[in-house]
Amino acid sequence: MSRLLTSLFLLSFCVSVTLASPAPAPATGVSAPSPNFRNGEYRALLERKDGNDIVFNFEVKDSMGRQIIYIRNAGERLLVDDITRQGDSIWIKMPFYESQLRARVTPEGNLEGVWLRHLVSDWQVVPFKAYYGENYRFASTNTAEKVNLSGRWAAMFRTLDGKDSTFRVGEFRQQGAHVTGTFLDAGGDLRYLEGVVTGDTLKLSCFDGTHAYFFTALVTDNGHTLTDGQHYSGLAGHETWTATKDANAHLEDQFAITKWNKDMPFGFTFKDLDGKDVSLSDPRFKGKVVLVQIMGSWCPNCMDETRFLSAFYDEYHKKGVEVIGLAYERSTDFARSQASLRNVKQRFQVKYPMLITGVAVGDPDRTSKTLPQLERIADFPTTIFVGKTGKIEKIHTGFSGPGTGSHYDDQKAEFYTIVGDLLAVKN
Repeated sequence: MSRLLTSLFLLSFCVSVTLASPAPAPATGVSAPSPNFRNGEYRALLERKDGNDIVFNFEVKDSMGRQIIYIRNAGERLLVDDITRQGDSIWIKMPFYESQLRARVTPEGNLEGVWLRHLVSDWQVVPFKAYYGENYRFASTNTAEKVNLSGRWAAMFRTLDGKDSTFRVGEFRQQGAHVTGTFLDAGGDLRYLEGVVTGDTLKLSCFDGTHAYFFTALVTDNGHTLTDGQHYSGLAGHETWTATKDANAHLEDQFAITKWNKDMPFGFTFKDLDGKDVSLSDPRFKGKVVLVQIMGSWCPNCMDETRFLSAFYDEYHKKGVEVIGLAYERSTDFARSQASLRNVKQRFQVKYPMLITGVAVGDPDRTSKTLPQLERIADFPTTIFVGKTGKIEKIHTGFSGPGTGSHYDDQKAEFYTIVGDLLAVKN
């Protein structure tokens, strides 16, 4: 951990402990009441040093005698129900991603604190504020009569030094000044984005506990071109982008990205969440259609796929289908990986085995160490379709979540079709 991050983390921890300690009793002997963490809507800011704060919204409600939070991003409502309150301090733990918000409740009912995200070994620390009673994301003027950004966009993202670039497909929906949508890429999509068109500027943002994004761009050419695009992420991430409206914009075939050696036997053995060895050659998988999900608890697109596969498994298990999750976590610490994956398993009611590979997602040799039959693990998630003979039949890279609309529905239908065809093959 860097000296700066260490100092910030220790400061945030010490502040939390200090805030959690009872305040000295007034001379009257009556304890001062703690500020109330009120139910209602909040507008939150993750404060970057460059001033390009990442904005999101959340709502606090009562449920079963306790408070819960829904983080709002366009059509997404992310439930957060692990909330601890002590004095005027509050700890809001995200359901996965090893991420939490720590703050104090101000006398006005606002929040001031930090967002903590556990990386490989460091904690990323970002100042955080939330304002009670504010339900807008960005201030705007209605420009619907001037431009409408609804449709598909061919977008190019570039690093600031211009050495690397990524092609993505934007899909936006605009009503009045309000804009929602996402960017699709090889890994799936960049989450549920929400924002506005105001004047000649597009603003979009999202926060889901791990991804914190803020996109801006100038709207030109009567709403057919987006220029001078800026993409800010997390504490200091920054890249540029441009886009052109293009109804025919499309990505590479997701079944053609990950290649494999068809002459090499496919198999693996890893430990499950209880520390027991599970192998693809175990009797429970023999003669079955098996979907092998390459994933990680840090990956939002993986969470989208896990939600889908959990329901899919419940429907198709009795028909002769098995699913295995292979997790590549941020670290090789088994206990840390185990805790993160148990949160995922509980949240999505996963009944299929989730295995810990013991190889970190950032390991450049992750493929050769775990699945040498694959040319490379190109992105997360990746789904391997294994036929009844134990051979790989198809590999799908990425997963387009519900935020992509029809792409999500088409992808689910494609999964059902592939599995149906594999089940129809005679042993």
